[in-house]
Amino acid sequence: MSIYDGCFLVDLAGKNVLVTGGAGFIGSTLVRELLNDKANVIVLDNFLSGQKANLEEVQDSITILEGDIRDPALFELLIKHKIEFVFNLAAMPYIPECYDRPEDFFDINANGVLNILMACKKAGVTRLIQYSTSEVYGTGRQMPMDEHHHLYPQSTYAVAKLASDRLCFTLYHEQKIPVIILRQFNVFGPRETHPYIIPELITQLSKSNKLHLGNIGALRDFTYVKDAARAAIELIKHKSAEGQVFNSGYGEHYSIREIAEMLAKIMGHDSVQIEIEKSRLRPLDVEKLHASYFKLHKLTGWEPKVSFEDGLKKTVDWYNQNNQRWPWEKESKDTLSEKAKLFRATKHSSINYSL
Repeated sequence: MSIYDGCFLVDLAGKNVLVTGGAGFIGSTLVRELLNDKANVIVLDNFLSGQKANLEEVQDSITILEGDIRDPALFELLIKHKIEFVFNLAAMPYIPECYDRPEDFFDINANGVLNILMACKKAGVTRLIQYSTSEVYGTGRQMPMDEHHHLYPQSTYAVAKLASDRLCFTLYHEQKIPVIILRQFNVFGPRETHPYIIPELITQLSKSNKLHLGNIGALRDFTYVKDAARAAIELIKHKSAEGQVFNSGYGEHYSIREIAEMLAKIMGHDSVQIEIEKSRLRPLDVEKLHASYFKLHKLTGWEPKVSFEDGLKKTVDWYNQNNQRWPWEKESKDTLSEKAKLFRATKHSSINYSL
């Protein structure tokens, strides 16, 4: 062990680490960073939104399992692989889908978390990080927003994530489950698995300077994905973080219009034309997000290293090199319905150890 600010730190080298949702956007970057730290990485993903292609470069260095965090067999997985640390990124994260599938969102984002918490307790896991979201705060009232900010979730997704936060806090005190809650503000970068605003903008701008958008006045705080992954890794090393909430973000905000203009310039457009489409407006949108990561920095020393503009350039470069692997296309309601059926069918399926 090493010491930082008088606190004992865990060295993850040689430790068995489970990343649920590890084939997803943030998860696949987290896997790479953990490998850089010499951890033994096990990925659990149901591959309904996560992409096996996201792990191609590292698949020979990790163990990949197909399964669901709601599965009662999760405890057996933890025991079989002697898991010591868990990063739970398994979730349904894409807010526009929650309007059609509220039951599924609550099931995986809340009930799934309860299952993994109890499995971790039973298996004697050393520590886990539960990925939460800035969406639980709703529209920012005081800027920047710290961990004491008023909680006002404005979507089924956010309500379910707040429920899981409260589960973590309560079970830490009731059951002594060593869990840390990480409230992540917006993240961007390579390998995004959903059509969030930055991949949407990049894709539209790759065709022309004419954009079709929704709420362009909304303010968002974006962190480059590699920085976001490092924040979680540094945090899980600290036993003193257990039972607490930490924000992770960049500490600056930009409007969607500003981001569109920055990307247009990066992608070689002299100007940008924006048409507002009502169909792209959310029923109850979060208007302002601006993170304070002071608490995280004070404990771990973490701060973002990649500037927002440099992160945008890196993301555009990746897109230009891998545009066939950008699964951003919006799906029809029929397709979503079929995925929902598959999602429900996998709920109690046994974890596949054969991948």
